[in-house]
Amino acid sequence: MAIKTAERVSRDASDNYVFQRSRLAYVEASRMVSGGVLEIGTGTGYGAEIIAPSAECFTTIDKTRSEELGVLPENVEFVEAKVPPLPFADASFDYVVSFQVIEHIAKDKEFVREVHRVLKPGGKFIVSTPNKPMSLTRNPWHVREYTASQFSALLSSFSSVKARGVEGNERVWEYYKKNAESVHRIMRFDVLRMQWWLPRWLLQIPYDIMNRLNRRKLYSANRSLTEGIAMEDYSVVDVHDKCFDLFYIATK
Repeated sequence: MAIKTAERVSRDASDNYVFQRSRLAYVEASRMVSGGVLEIGTGTGYGAEIIAPSAECFTTIDKTRSEELGVLPENVEFVEAKVPPLPFADASFDYVVSFQVIEHIAKDKEFVREVHRVLKPGGKFIVSTPNKPMSLTRNPWHVREYTASQFSALLSSFSSVKARGVEGNERVWEYYKKNAESVHRIMRFDVLRMQWWLPRWLLQIPYDIMNRLNRRKLYSANRSLTEGIAMEDYSVVDVHDKCFDLFYIATK
């Protein structure tokens, strides 16, 4: 069976734990947005399906077009480009959404400045990223991860920032603990702690393969638990250290 990168969340059953958490961010955003909406980070396109019905026009941008991105609704436009910068005029959008993307951006401050620039006055930036204290190991595909206070500081150019986070219930925590046990079994062989000092590019492919294989192994051993996790098992709350993701709403 071919190994697909675990960095693009898919509908594969072994991804369900992450996929349902990702869906929640889009569903929450769909309740807030209207008018012109920009999404940064199209991925496989499931976000467009959720948010586009709430938007007058929906523009989604990514550095590559996923093979899974099918025919888009009439009010959706796909733009292929690397960011930053953003290839749009000042004050072009009422809302910008970007989920699980900013941790991959080397120039994160420029990224935030560009989002601020393309938003209309009073526009909102709805953004999520992994909560650093909850990471089980180093992810070499991430340039950096953020604590809640670090993320608030990054968004300080906005007039107001609502700091929220995504937490899970007992079922989610059961899966998280099993995943943590599995990861710790793998990482016990890293006696020299190479994950922390080797360059990211050298670790990316081995990490991706091990991450995908680990998810499939967990799925095989805990099929009912993995498949049983639903979007409703997650919720958006005031941010705290045990949130899996940071979910912030910044107003220009």
